[in-house]
Amino acid sequence: MTTEYAVRPVRAHEWRQVRQLRLAALSDEAAPIAFLQTYDEAAARPDGFWQERVEASAIDAGTDATARQLIAVHEDGTWVGGIVALVDAAGTPAASNVVAVHLLPEHRGRGVVQQMLEEAADWLRERGLHEARLHVHADNARAQRAYAKAGFTPTGARFTSTIGPEIEMARPL
Repeated sequence: MTTEYAVRPVRAHEWRQVRQLRLAALSDEAAPIAFLQTYDEAAARPDGFWQERVEASAIDAGTDATARQLIAVHEDGTWVGGIVALVDAAGTPAASNVVAVHLLPEHRGRGVVQQMLEEAADWLRERGLHEARLHVHADNARAQRAYAKAGFTPTGARFTSTIGPEIEMARPL
C-alpha cells in the first residue's frame, strides 16, 4: 500500500461517517452480490442504530469487544474503504469472520484492500485466533481476486445465502 492511505479503527463518535461510507458501499454496482443489506434498508436505519453499531466495533469499545471496524483513509482525509472483523466466541475454538469489505472504485488496485485485510488479521490474531474466514458470492470474481492477493484460499465450503451462492475463503493468521 502506498503511503497516501492509512488504515485505522473507527472511533465511536464517527458513526455519521461510518453510515455515509456504508451507504456508498451499498451504492456500488456489485452491492447486490457483495452485501446482505440493501441501500434502502441501511438508509432507513435511525441514528441510534448507527451509534450503537459503531460504538460496539470502535477502538474505544474495550478489550473484550467482539468486533472491530477499520477504515481506510486517504491522505486528504477522505474515508475510502472499510472492513469489519468479528470474533464468534460461541464455538470451541472461537472463530473469526471478516465482513463488510468495501473500497471506493477510484481507490482500487493500490493495495488498500490487502492492507485493510492485514489490519483485520492483526486484530484477530491479538484475540488469540489462528484463522480468518470470509464468505464471498460465487460470482464476485473481483472480490475473490482481492482476497486471494491477501492470502485467502477457498476452503471448499459452499452455501446459499439470501444473495445467492457463496463460497468460504480462509487464511492462517
